Amino acid sequence: MDRNRHQGKTALVTGAGSGIGQATLLRLATEGAIVTGCDIHANSLDATRLLLEKQKLTAELMVADVTGQDDVDQLVTSLNGQLNILANVAGIMDHFVPLGELQDDLWNRVIDVNLNGVMRLTRAVLPLMEKAGKGAIVTVSSEAALGAGAAGVSYTVSKNAVIGLVKHVAYFYGPKGIRSNCVIPGPVATGIGASASPESSWAMERARLKLATMPPTPAEPDQIATVISWLASDEASNVNGALVTSDGGWSSA
Repeated sequence: MDRNRHQGKTALVTGAGSGIGQATLLRLATEGAIVTGCDIHANSLDATRLLLEKQKLTAELMVADVTGQDDVDQLVTSLNGQLNILANVAGIMDHFVPLGELQDDLWNRVIDVNLNGVMRLTRAVLPLMEKAGKGAIVTVSSEAALGAGAAGVSYTVSKNAVIGLVKHVAYFYGPKGIRSNCVIPGPVATGIGASASPESSWAMERARLKLATMPPTPAEPDQIATVISWLASDEASNVNGALVTSDGGWSSA
């Protein structure tokens, strides 16, 4: 940890009420950034607020739904025209539901949060970064983007699509000083696990094959936040369009 790594930079972190998002907000604040964190759940932000107070850190916390354009606009307005770092962390799972058992409402909700939310917020902050001539965007994808056995169809497709979005931004906006990179976690000790459990007997049978190769101990959220912080820093100034795995070697199995 470098307490001066992000000194004076402004940062926005989604999903800041728990898990990787919360750990990322705390790390960026510890390393000197002026951080705004958002989450759809007000009570989760209360927990983050307590951690900030305990660690004698400050951050602006806002209840916001990244799937809603009005909420996205309010978030961007709160930044007062300045943003150096965007960490797209918010996401939801899909109970391993396979395509043949998929209902439209599940598909639409997962795609809206995991892909459309990332698109809307990234699109909204690009003008701020273009005006500044620099910026770093770090988006969380998943092991599910590297193979089909780590989640259901909705989550798998959403996290594959996120990689395409990350690479698009890297290619088209890299010449404008904006870097876009992707972190690919494996299992992480977060609250998302409850919605990761298979509800389908067929999905459970197939999932066992992939889960059997999973590392025995899940990562802690701060281990992923460490990677996000580094990718957002000047130390990673030559890293753009990269997919950085932090999965305990799961993807090598």
